[in-house]
Amino acid sequence: MISTEYDMEKHNIRSFLADLKSLVKGIVLIANILPILSGFWLALYFTNTSFLDVWDKFLYMTVGGTLVMAGALILNNWYEVDLDREMKRTQQRPTVTGNFSLKAVLVMGITSSILGIVILYFASVEAMTYGFLGWFTYVVLYTFWSKRKYTLNTVIGSVSGAFTPLIGWATVTSAYHIVPIILFIILFIWQIPHTFAIAMRRHDEYKAAKVPMLPVVYGFEITKRQSAVYIACLLPLPLFLTSVGLPFVIITSILNITWLILAIRGLFTQENKKYANNMFYFSLTYLTIVFGMMILITLPIFN
Repeated sequence: MISTEYDMEKHNIRSFLADLKSLVKGIVLIANILPILSGFWLALYFTNTSFLDVWDKFLYMTVGGTLVMAGALILNNWYEVDLDREMKRTQQRPTVTGNFSLKAVLVMGITSSILGIVILYFASVEAMTYGFLGWFTYVVLYTFWSKRKYTLNTVIGSVSGAFTPLIGWATVTSAYHIVPIILFIILFIWQIPHTFAIAMRRHDEYKAAKVPMLPVVYGFEITKRQSAVYIACLLPLPLFLTSVGLPFVIITSILNITWLILAIRGLFTQENKKYANNMFYFSLTYLTIVFGMMILITLPIFN
């Protein structure tokens, strides 16, 4: 009897954690952490600041930034529960299953957002400002306003995610510097073909939920053309980051060219599912290598 109750308790805990992970879109949340860390680390590198001098700010940045992003994602889930019921990949979210009440989710989202912004204040006022701008763009301009109305929702949503390296950099010093600005632009542009690939992969689900994603409204061909244009815009950006190191410029340029070739090849194929999968997985690889490499090649061991 005791063993049965213990097993049930473990199952309930696992179920709760799984629901919580789904609520904050765990993979999305983790993906946003790397650019924040990259921005923070590069600010240390370029200002010759010791980590020990700002370790407390690092904690405020990490906790505050995570809470702000989690709050925004929770509020997105709260507002989009009707859409999530129509999409297969989101039908197990606790807002849909009823495991979490919508009122509780709303309170969680607001509380997490406010706490995150307050904690970011102790990292720096500038970091807090970028955190708020990212939250406002994602929650108000993307979730509440544009997602259900315009195909430009992808571009608007991409702005919100691009603030993450600015938050990291501004924790150490002012982000009025060419490096964090270029990181912002890279991350903004990167998100658009990445999201287009997701929208193509989930075309039927978005269509059923009546979400005006570009491939749903205008079709796959124009989506593929726009993806190629946005990726082409990445080509000159590594040249503004020579101060990070020549290996970074070379490897990032190779990745940009490879991604563009992949996008152009897609213009001449009707295997749209294969194309979308290739674009999606390459974009994830791109993000990991580019932002991970920034940290790696600026480590003391390589300098």
